[in-house]
Amino acid sequence: MPQKLCVILALVFVPVVLSACATYAKIENVPLGATPPSADYSVRSAIASQRPDHISLVVAFSGGGTRAAALAYGVLQGLRDTTVMVDGQPVRLLDEIDVISAVSGGSFTAAYYGLHGDGIFNRFETDFLRRDLSEPLIDGLLSPSLWFSSRGRTEMAIDVYDEYLFHSATFADLKRRNGPLIIINATDLGRGVRFSFLQDYFDLLCSDLSTFPISRAVAASSAVPVIFHPVVLQNHPGCQASPRSMFAPAADDEIRSPQLAHVVDGLKSYAQKDQRPYIHLVDGGITDNLGLLSIYEMTEAGGGAKKLLQHLGGQPRPYFIVISVNASTTPQYAMEQSHQPPAMEDIVNAVTDIPLHRTNAATLELLQNSIARWSSELASEDAPITPYFVTVDFNQIADPEQRHFFNQIPTNFKLSADQVDQLLMAGRELLKANPEFQKLLETLMK
Repeated sequence: MPQKLCVILALVFVPVVLSACATYAKIENVPLGATPPSADYSVRSAIASQRPDHISLVVAFSGGGTRAAALAYGVLQGLRDTTVMVDGQPVRLLDEIDVISAVSGGSFTAAYYGLHGDGIFNRFETDFLRRDLSEPLIDGLLSPSLWFSSRGRTEMAIDVYDEYLFHSATFADLKRRNGPLIIINATDLGRGVRFSFLQDYFDLLCSDLSTFPISRAVAASSAVPVIFHPVVLQNHPGCQASPRSMFAPAADDEIRSPQLAHVVDGLKSYAQKDQRPYIHLVDGGITDNLGLLSIYEMTEAGGGAKKLLQHLGGQPRPYFIVISVNASTTPQYAMEQSHQPPAMEDIVNAVTDIPLHRTNAATLELLQNSIARWSSELASEDAPITPYFVTVDFNQIADPEQRHFFNQIPTNFKLSADQVDQLLMAGRELLKANPEFQKLLETLMK
C-alpha cells in the first residue's frame, strides 16, 4: 500500500485531471477451454498433493505495505531457522508450510516465496524490501502522460511489479514450483466479499487461472481504492459448476452466521453472468486485513472442516497450526498533541485505522474459536488433533519505546534501512518468544 499522503493527492488532484479522459481496464483472464486448466492451482489439488506427515501449517500475512512484507519475511526467516522432528527426522518448520494466505503488502512476500522458495532469502531484500518502489509508483501516478492515457494507474503499477519482482510469472509457474499453496486475496468491490486467486474461484467465472499474471493478482490485492483503479476480471459464460468444487456451499440451515450467508450469496452471484459480466477487484485488506478470513470462509462455505476435507479427499493431521502475522499499527497521531483541527492526512489515517483494529480483533477471536471447533470436528478417539494458534504482532513487544518505534512505521513502499532491519528482527524474535509457539516446539521435539 503506498504512502497515505498519496491518498490526499489522489483525492484532491488526480481525479480532477483524469475526469477528462476515459480509462479502460485490461482483461487478462481467459475463458476455460474444453479441457481442464493446464495447471490446477486450487485447494483441491493442494489437498490431493499433501505430504504424508502429521503437521498442517497455515500462515497468514496481513496488509501494511512494505512494513507488512518485511515482518512476514522475518517470520519466514524464523521458520527457516526452526528445526522440529517429523517422523523421526529433523526438518525445518518452513518446509512444513501447507498454505500461505495473504493480503495487500503481505501478498508481495507470499507470492515471491511461492515462486522462488529458498531463493527469497537471497534476493527479496534487494528486489523489494530495500528498494524504494514508491518513487516509480508516485512518478507514474503524477505523470502527465498517464493523465491522458486510457491505460490507467493500476496498469502502471503492474508494470512496476513485473519489472522488479515477478518478471511475467503466472499461476502455472506457481504450480510448477510445487511449494505451499499461496492464496492471494482481493476484495470484490461490487459485492463487498473477498475473492481469492485460486482456480476454485476462477471456476465460478468460467476462467482459467493458469495463464493469469502473478503481478496482476498482487496488484489487485493491494489496489487501494481511489489511488488505483480496480483490477477487472471478465465473468465468462458457458461452463457448468464442477461437482468437485470446494463450493458445494453449505445448505441454508447449516450457515452459522449472517457473515457467512453474505459470503455464500457473493459466491452464488458469479452465476449471474448477464448481471455481473465484469468483476472489479480492489485491496484485500478492505474485507480482511489479516488474511485469516479466507481460511475461515472457504472452510465454512464448503460445509465445515469435516465435510470439506471428505469432499476433497483429504485426511486430518494430528497437529493443526495457524500462524497469524499482523503488521497493523497503532500510531500516535500529531493531532493528539494540539487543540487545532487535525490535518487531512491525520484524518485519513485515523478513519482507516479505527475500523481496521476493531475488525482485526473480531477476526482473531473468530479464528481462534473456529480452529478449536474444526479440530474437534475432525478428531476421533483414536486420532486426536491438537490446534495451535500463534499470533505475531507489535502489541507483544514489551518495551514501550521499541513498540512506539514500530507503531510509527508508515504504510508505504519506502522504508529506511534501519526500519527494514528492525522489522526482520521483530519477525524472528516475536515468533520465537510467542508462548503458543514455544508450546508447539516442545510438543514437536518430544
